[in-house]
Amino acid sequence: SAALGKMQACVRAGVLLALLGACGAFHTPYRPEQSRHFDVTKSSSFSPITTKVFDLHYADGSHLKGFNGVDQVWLGDYKCTAPFGVITDCNSPDFNGVDGILGFGLPKAGQEGRELPTPILFAMTDQENKASNARDLTRKFSFFSTDTDAEVQLGGYDPSTTVGEMWYTPCLSETDFIVGVTSVRFGHEFDNSKELLHFSDPGSSSYLPAIMDSGTSCLVMPGDTLGGKLTNVPFNDFTTLWEEGKSFWLEIGGRQWRVPFSSWFLARTNQTCVQPSPAGMQGLLVGDVFFRSFMVEFDMTQRERPIIGIAPLNTKYAPVGTAQLGTFELHHAPVSKLQLLRGEETMFPAEHTQRLTQVDQIPIFNKKGTQYFMDVGVGTPKQPFTVIFDTGSAVLGVFVVKHDLPMAIKAQLPDDVMGQELSLEQSRASSAGGLGALMGMLGYTNSAPVLAGLLAFNLAAVAVVAALVRRRRNRKVPLSAQVDGYAVCA
Repeated sequence: SAALGKMQACVRAGVLLALLGACGAFHTPYRPEQSRHFDVTKSSSFSPITTKVFDLHYADGSHLKGFNGVDQVWLGDYKCTAPFGVITDCNSPDFNGVDGILGFGLPKAGQEGRELPTPILFAMTDQENKASNARDLTRKFSFFSTDTDAEVQLGGYDPSTTVGEMWYTPCLSETDFIVGVTSVRFGHEFDNSKELLHFSDPGSSSYLPAIMDSGTSCLVMPGDTLGGKLTNVPFNDFTTLWEEGKSFWLEIGGRQWRVPFSSWFLARTNQTCVQPSPAGMQGLLVGDVFFRSFMVEFDMTQRERPIIGIAPLNTKYAPVGTAQLGTFELHHAPVSKLQLLRGEETMFPAEHTQRLTQVDQIPIFNKKGTQYFMDVGVGTPKQPFTVIFDTGSAVLGVFVVKHDLPMAIKAQLPDDVMGQELSLEQSRASSAGGLGALMGMLGYTNSAPVLAGLLAFNLAAVAVVAALVRRRRNRKVPLSAQVDGYAVCA
């Protein structure tokens, strides 16, 4: 129809604008006066590591610079002495009004991983970290969201948050939370739903990688045939089949996971939270629309083989308002059964255990269903901060006023850290290298950036687009197209 044709054109225009924005400058500056800053002089336990500096570029042009430090860090009832990022410079308005970022992702490989601070959950659960009261905490966390609230659970999950069994599948990557999706169906009922993934070579190995990212709002599906891997364009088929009340069914590990209309259509803002992927992205991006229907557990107990657990969310469960520590009899992932799987073949239910596990439940603030914030503490005495919660990155960092740093620290920092503030002009110059820098962090060698979404990288580079969408979602000027009473949010 003409309306659907208009919608497709508007959506593609919105995505093109997003990609062009990823390669350009921000129109609104970062305003440091709107954030709280860590005062290193007021913490008796702070130690700078000026020999380790970071210069993080994101795919949308966001740029964070700083150096490493070590201090007491609090997450809920747990605390430890841990490395973290001392952020001296930021160019992105996405950080206006917040105090930093809390990445719950996996450690990066190679030199980049050695230079960046150890991810906080890994530092807290390190058996050699004598200054941690979380050494016995199981290295896993769970996350879910509602329209107004969200919650992260450290050490496992509270069984009262789920209905039915938790099912597990291994990740496809050691450094990103990626699973294999073998089918995406769309319809009112499963039996009469339509398949959106038509593989050119159907078989046991026909799947698309999908990154599970709490920092992304929507479901992102292919906007082309993926270089001939598919015989159709899934997003085009979705727009043709769009109808109120329909659901998605994602097949992960041989099981169907239903995402109902109420999860992917945001009634409060009248937006359809489904997006086409940029050209070159060889997979899917599973964002908050999934976390509103399922409790997802991120199990990192096997360093070389992360595991994803999925269970239907108990919609009657009310997220906690303050941090709470509980002890539950939990099930655990059947590691021995999962070790030989590729990650797209099948899922196994949890194995029963008699061991009681402590779980720290921490509230997260949900801003309009698109961005999540957690309260953390750093220093002695504790200085409170509100930071962005993100499973798609791995660094805990808080802002400082670099010109207020003690002279002893300033004298040890390199000139590029103590130089001029990042500006809108500098973001133009640096953003072109953002894709390459981020792909380097992901361990890929084909890192040449290409403008306007002409991205040529392999399947796991879906994480690059995760960063783009994650940063783009809270832009002051929303990239959305309103068409006949509903919108596709970009």
